[in-house]
Amino acid sequence: MIARPHLLITTLLASVWLAGCSSQGVRDTPDSDVTGELGSPLAVQSPADVYIQLSGAYLQEGRLDEALRNAKKAVLVDPSSSNAQYIYALVQQRLGQTESAGEAYRRAVSLDPHNPDALNAYGLYLCSKQRYEEADAHFRRALANPLYKTPWLVMHNAGYCLQQAGKTADAESDYRAALQRNPRFAPSLLAMAELSFDQGIYLSARAYLQRYAEVAPHTAESLWLGIRTENQMGNRRQMASYRQELLSRFPDSDEAKYLQSIE
Repeated sequence: MIARPHLLITTLLASVWLAGCSSQGVRDTPDSDVTGELGSPLAVQSPADVYIQLSGAYLQEGRLDEALRNAKKAVLVDPSSSNAQYIYALVQQRLGQTESAGEAYRRAVSLDPHNPDALNAYGLYLCSKQRYEEADAHFRRALANPLYKTPWLVMHNAGYCLQQAGKTADAESDYRAALQRNPRFAPSLLAMAELSFDQGIYLSARAYLQRYAEVAPHTAESLWLGIRTENQMGNRRQMASYRQELLSRFPDSDEAKYLQSIE
């Protein structure tokens, strides 16, 4: 069996700051690998805001040198800006500077204890360090903000972190809460399909996978889960369909290589 954690959702490589960035000469193209909260640009309240917007947009473009340069400017012109520290943390994390990122996330939350994006991102950082209880506390604080437009992102992340901590029942509760708020949220649909399979509830796993396929393209992970689910259900035709798609679309994936090794 392939052991691979499902998608963690970060709230900002494409953030609320980016909607107006095209006017600055940077394309506003959402990163397809990241689920973000795109919305209207924030009202300019800090001299750092323009640099925050530019840094976030360059981060989406993968232009990390420019993203870092503008993030540094944001922190320099307004060291008290929680959002400036937040974008700096995101860039540092993308560059692999995890300790610097963690410090910047901590500063962002300290400067604004109600900043939901910073709380969520710092929660993910703490989860990656296996500081699960601290991570969960930050997720809950983010969810306490009644103005947060996409709470299902944080609910999913909280569920993932609880699952990593071995609290499967609590994780399932958060995934279900995410789907109550957004029934078409693909990562939580896939997470529920995986949990259902692990619990031996194969009909439920199939149903969640079908819902997942209606809102997102299959990945190697979801196709591998489909193969195993239909094998348990005895549906050889659908199992063969998943197999063919996995081998044709993702021939170099770990899932495809493992499948071929056991056939």
